[in-house]
Amino acid sequence: MRTVAELRDVADPAIERIRGWIGEAIRPVELLAPGGATDGVLHRLQVTRRSTLGALAADTGGLLVDHGWLRHLGGGSARLPRDLATWNGIGAEPRCPGAMLVTDDVLGGFFAINGGGLPGEPGNMCYLAPDSLRWEPLELGHTDFVHWTLTGGLHGFYDGQRWDGWEAEVSALPGDRALSVYPFLWAAGPPIGDRSRGPVPIDELWGLWHDLAAQGV
Repeated sequence: MRTVAELRDVADPAIERIRGWIGEAIRPVELLAPGGATDGVLHRLQVTRRSTLGALAADTGGLLVDHGWLRHLGGGSARLPRDLATWNGIGAEPRCPGAMLVTDDVLGGFFAINGGGLPGEPGNMCYLAPDSLRWEPLELGHTDFVHWTLTGGLHGFYDGQRWDGWEAEVSALPGDRALSVYPFLWAAGPPIGDRSRGPVPIDELWGLWHDLAAQGV
């Protein structure tokens, strides 16, 4: 295994590119300061800071996009108390075998880098959509995906899944919580603004969606 120094001490760390994308963002983006565990996260991931994934892990506590609607995981912070390595169970039981979960949204949608265990091309992103409970391939690698989310890609992606006043509701949500919507988004029912919504641990929604998706519900 490479040492922390080998993973950290690189030319052209990707955090500078990420900061540039944030400067171009058309929606609010908050770069969270990293906590004190980033060296351990980077070492468990075994990626360098030259990669977007490594820079997020080593140089940020994560990114909150569009009032916190989208959460890119990083090295963990008080606002986003989940880091990439622990959330994925690296060195323990994998949370999503054959993939790495890197981003999620407040409705319990999960984005993962396909390591061969999901539909589509290995290395590209997939999205477990809460309105279909299917992994949907995205024709983007992780770096292009992060850039896409920061510079306009979310426009239209969540059509029909927002409601009047969502910004205040989402901004108040902790980074380890998501909104449980009932009736579920994959079930017939009224517009999301007329459904009940309440915060639940995001781990709870992951377990539910993952189990239902595996059953083909």
